[in-house]
Amino acid sequence: MAADGIPPDSLTPARIRELRADDTNLRARDFAAQHGLVEAELLAAQIGHGATAIKAHPDDLMPLVCDLGDVMALTRNESCVIERRGTYEEYHGGAHAQMVLGAEIDMRMFARHWVHGFALEEGEKRSIQVFDAAGDAIHKVHLKPESDVAAFDRLVAALRLPEQNATLDLAPRALVEAAKSDPAKVETLRSEWLKLTDTHQFLRLVSKLKMNRLGAYRIVGEPFATRLSKDAVAALLNRCAQDAIPLMIFVGNAGCIEIHGGKIETVKPMGPWLNVLDPRFNLHLRADHLAEIWLVDKPTKNGPALSLEAFDKNGALITQIFASRKDGGVEDFNAAIKALPRLEEMA
Repeated sequence: MAADGIPPDSLTPARIRELRADDTNLRARDFAAQHGLVEAELLAAQIGHGATAIKAHPDDLMPLVCDLGDVMALTRNESCVIERRGTYEEYHGGAHAQMVLGAEIDMRMFARHWVHGFALEEGEKRSIQVFDAAGDAIHKVHLKPESDVAAFDRLVAALRLPEQNATLDLAPRALVEAAKSDPAKVETLRSEWLKLTDTHQFLRLVSKLKMNRLGAYRIVGEPFATRLSKDAVAALLNRCAQDAIPLMIFVGNAGCIEIHGGKIETVKPMGPWLNVLDPRFNLHLRADHLAEIWLVDKPTKNGPALSLEAFDKNGALITQIFASRKDGGVEDFNAAIKALPRLEEMA
């Protein structure tokens, strides 16, 4: 049952548009949830009324997005939103994963989750929005006054689907995998961990041992993984802003990981939200969703890679923060992360 007492089955596209017209101030995601919908259903209801269904695969979409000029790239999960101004550059396709490697917009994509695509025009506002099979947002591109509107029009014309359906066939939302570990294999985990030469090898290691990321952290022990206090994220962001320490902030979902690399300036809490509010980079993190925070030390051929990794109560990864090696300041970042408060210190 939707929050307004209207059963979701009775929410025709016309009725959804009518309700939305009466409540334009609420964010689309919150409006959809309030009415028992997923966000993609709200976009589909606007087909022919500002929205156009388009091809969603990154191979089709990203080369044309690269022509839009200066835009805002947005990726989110349940607990964190990352917003980066810039131009999409250097799109690289792939059978299983795809990349955008730009000076400001840096992304990793997993095309099997890019299922429902829309181009949306709301007055002067234009955006490209992609959703997964369950209708949850994967990635959004918001045009700005400096963006190329003609390139947007060409994108819509090129990628418009033959069938413009105002309703969607949606799959059930995938459940978050809880922490998975095997204490009997902890010595193997530690010995193989020491052999890592690249952080990308880590997930293959834990998968081989029938574990996952959080499960491995819980059993491996120090110096590999150290549990931090819930204040550690704010402490690290504030320290990096204060001392102008470059960092890399990763925020993602199953279909997209967006990365900020460089310095940050303004860290500001607002209610439950912890925010970074810089001219070309914003981060919005629900501090009240932080359940487990870990300092993780992985060996690489370039020296240890230290990271802060934050999880919610269900075991979903919220964000990861690393040093930005290309911007320098690795020693300063490592000193800052090693100084973060441990969980036991707060007991």
